[in-house]
Amino acid sequence: MRLSVRHTTTYRFDAPVVHALQRLRLIPKETQGQSILDWRMDLTNALEELAYDDQHRNRTRLVSVIPGAQEVTIACSGIVHTSDHAGIIGEHSGHLPLWSFQGQTPLTRPGDGIRALLTELEPDPGDPIDTLHRLSAAIRDAVTYQTGVTTVRTTADEAFAQGGGVCQDHAHIFIGGARALGIPARYVSGYLMMNDRIHQEATHAWAEAHVDGLGWVGFDISNGISPDTRYVRVATGRDYRDAAPITGISIGTVTTDLDVEVAVERQSQSQSQSQGGSGSQSQSQSQSQGGTGSQSQSQSQSQAGPQGRSQQQQQSQQ
Repeated sequence: MRLSVRHTTTYRFDAPVVHALQRLRLIPKETQGQSILDWRMDLTNALEELAYDDQHRNRTRLVSVIPGAQEVTIACSGIVHTSDHAGIIGEHSGHLPLWSFQGQTPLTRPGDGIRALLTELEPDPGDPIDTLHRLSAAIRDAVTYQTGVTTVRTTADEAFAQGGGVCQDHAHIFIGGARALGIPARYVSGYLMMNDRIHQEATHAWAEAHVDGLGWVGFDISNGISPDTRYVRVATGRDYRDAAPITGISIGTVTTDLDVEVAVERQSQSQSQSQGGSGSQSQSQSQSQGGTGSQSQSQSQSQAGPQGRSQQQQQSQQ
């Protein structure tokens, strides 16, 4: 399937920026079941300083905000070809060793509630796939999908205790539970083509667990399935902080407004033919100038939290 993705983020600041840096993880990965046919990133009031692959092989850009700016826009768009591998990504190939995905982080560490859920689950060491699917289903039953009740800083234990959250929370609870069972697990941020809409207010998130003989296998806890051709993997990490689409720090101002627009749709055959199927990948930047700034310091970690979820029945299952 060919998916067309458009993702625009606009920041507005309360005063002209003195100095600000942002780390962008907004370029999809080339992985099993996914190839990037075209991708571009346009920056307004920001300049690319460095491009590199981080420890998780996320394609990362470090950008600086032009001094004096009070608004920054990051616009990404492109075409991604996906194929269905029943959620299986394959063997581990990152820069970090596999054992590093077994240790808990502050966002994933399970408390008494999650540990009680694991006991009730009666995990079968001989059938990890069945155990992981039952863990996913149990989390979905225990934690209702509900927007506005958690933030990007909410821990797995906090979300589980209040019984509500979004896909980020579901992923953190699953990761913490899998690691407690001795199974390596990681966080995935990306896009999901929904069945009932094109335009969305946020990106999506799910989890992957490493199973002997299969490698990394994806689990979308919020939707109760394994990722199929409607999913685009962008970044992975030990938790949200490693895979957040945008993180940053600013001096002299704070973010007062954040607008996110995401659109994911299947590209029609006529659109595919008109693009010529070149399979090329491009990037461009546009900049505009601002004035000078003030002296306070603030830190931001943003992307409005991944909250995308399909409202219609999904068709694929690992």
